[in-house]
Amino acid sequence: MSRGIDYGNLMHRAMRGLIETVLRDVQARGLPGDHHFFITFDTTHPDAELADWLSDRYPDEMTVVMQHWFDKLEVTDEGFSVTLNFGDDPERLYIPYDAIKTFVDPSVEFGLRFETQEEDDDNDEDEDPVPPKPTRTRQPQPDGKANGKDAQIVQLDRFRK
Repeated sequence: MSRGIDYGNLMHRAMRGLIETVLRDVQARGLPGDHHFFITFDTTHPDAELADWLSDRYPDEMTVVMQHWFDKLEVTDEGFSVTLNFGDDPERLYIPYDAIKTFVDPSVEFGLRFETQEEDDDNDEDEDPVPPKPTRTRQPQPDGKANGKDAQIVQLDRFRK
């Protein structure tokens, strides 16, 4: 059997690279204008680092906001570290890009959602898992309400076989 081009995983890496590029720019220049980020990540990812009390409170996933106050943003090829304020309690987090489930900048109605489908037990072990895919979604506002507009999110489903 010939091996094909794995567009899904290539797109996955490209989208993670976009997040890295944005964060590197923020690290160098700060957040411009009204830009801010909601980042949801898998707290069970083996390389994610967060305080025990945060992992106890968010055993599966957590959404952090980078907006008014964040400190010591350090961006690497594999992920980023940032200190965020949790009720006047600064905590350092390390979030690997592979742990990110959503990355949203509501100020420009931009978002990426990485979804994975659980493999069925019947699937051939040599098959690659279904790669994450961006979807169209309504984005939360800082007050927790949807903004009433659809975000501009890349839709890849139509290109899948």
